[in-house]
Amino acid sequence: MDNRPPSGEPQNNSTGAAEEAVTVVISRRIKSGREREFERLSNALSQEAVKFPGFLGSTLLRPSGSADPEYRIVFKFRSREDLDRWQQSPERNQYLDAIEDCLDAPDSTEVLSGLVAWFSLPGQNPVKPPPKYKMAVVAWLAIFPLITLITWLLGPWLGQLPLIPRTLGMTVAVTLLMTYVLMPLLTKLLAFWLYPRRDRSER
Repeated sequence: MDNRPPSGEPQNNSTGAAEEAVTVVISRRIKSGREREFERLSNALSQEAVKFPGFLGSTLLRPSGSADPEYRIVFKFRSREDLDRWQQSPERNQYLDAIEDCLDAPDSTEVLSGLVAWFSLPGQNPVKPPPKYKMAVVAWLAIFPLITLITWLLGPWLGQLPLIPRTLGMTVAVTLLMTYVLMPLLTKLLAFWLYPRRDRSER
């Protein structure tokens, strides 16, 4: 399941917005035989979240095996205020009792803010983020060539624009390419360094 906001809703338009974004990871262990009911309720809950301002998307990740029997539900919001509005909403609360009936144990919730949300291995359940210095190195490896390329390709055209439109165009391009292209690619390529095998066994 992967729910994203309607195409008409504004997206992040600067690196500052990316740093304010929050990602919520909810881990839930489901009673045997209640999996289908839980997935139906979880999908309905995510469809309600789509209607809320600041919602950026959600994903349901099924258990990867007997060693990791929990579902992970990931919600992304543009800001902590948007997340709080959703968490306090009656639309959300109306589903929680039914979902709790499906649980085999109390769920756990982790809120990741800022650029930490970039550092999750594609196709795998969310994990403990790597050390900050490693995140800084990988982010720099993406930002430096990206800004250099954009400046080289669009520099003459951008130089003719006033400061605010020029900065806006640059940050929109950097944020989108970082989030959807470069960071997923670099995180996967450098997984051996970001997530040593010893750490992977703890996920």
